Amino acid sequence: MTDTTEQLKARGPKSPEFHLVREAFGGLREALFHDAFAYRLLPPRTTEGRLARLLPRRIRAYAVWTPHALVVAAALITLSLAYNVGYGTDAVAHLLTGFIPAAAVLMTLVRPVGAFWVSLVSTPFTAVLGNTWDGWPWTPAAFFAHIVVMVVVAARTGPRTALWMWLATAAYGVVTEVWVGSPGASDAPMMLFVSALALLVTTVVHVRREAQREVTVQRTVTAIERDKRTLLEERTNIARELHDVVAHHMSVVAIQAEAAPYRVENPPPELEQAFVTIRENAVSALTELRRVLGVVRAEDYEAPDAPQPTLADLDRLLDNVRDAGLTVDKVVTGAVRELPQG
Repeated sequence: MTDTTEQLKARGPKSPEFHLVREAFGGLREALFHDAFAYRLLPPRTTEGRLARLLPRRIRAYAVWTPHALVVAAALITLSLAYNVGYGTDAVAHLLTGFIPAAAVLMTLVRPVGAFWVSLVSTPFTAVLGNTWDGWPWTPAAFFAHIVVMVVVAARTGPRTALWMWLATAAYGVVTEVWVGSPGASDAPMMLFVSALALLVTTVVHVRREAQREVTVQRTVTAIERDKRTLLEERTNIARELHDVVAHHMSVVAIQAEAAPYRVENPPPELEQAFVTIRENAVSALTELRRVLGVVRAEDYEAPDAPQPTLADLDRLLDNVRDAGLTVDKVVTGAVRELPQG
């Protein structure tokens, strides 16, 4: 029991440095190792920008594939660099060393993070196959392809992945210099400088584009809320006007129908019943009017819990119509069953 307690005390709470390192390596795993070779097809480019709107409609239809065309063009440039470097010597061997970097560039269209690893891991093999010691560890084709791969991956993922790619590239350059070395000049410092500049520009553009996208979404949400508020205000105005006009007149009809029998001496029973019917119809109409106005005022209006007219009141409604001097026939077919109110 004492040994266990001492071990727990010895462990103690983790230091802030430990948590920082753990979060850093967690970010590395999430950015470059988690589903690194997952299939992520590069989506077509949107044509909603200002420059795209200036293009003719036919050209705009093909402008959505501009990123894909640029990636394919970069792969062709990689092959051309590999061929030109070996021109006059073993051109075929140098051309073969361009296929691997070019394949990594094309791979960014479907598996971006995996393309970075292919580009980085294949660098020493292309250097050995091309017998290139001047400018180790990157051949000109591999140098250009690796920059393109990092830029495309950073544009598709985000700033955190861009940082970890640059650190991995820097670690590779340091390892090759310290452990392997080269008889010629090293291009690792140039790679780190150019890649840092390219990734910085890409990150700034990526952050700005994401900010604009969030602003657009927020503006859209605000416009929708404003339209809903305007619609609700219009419905409220309509409901208020209906209530001021219709409800007032219906109330006057109900009051006059109730007071009319008292203004006539010894009115006949038929007249009294007619006034009672008029008052009941007016009160019922007011109730229905208030319910309809509630629906007009708001979209999420809930019907009141008070009993609503049902089919059982059909006979009373027909009697009111017959009292007005109209002929109405009722035909019932099928079984009689209860229906919902309202």
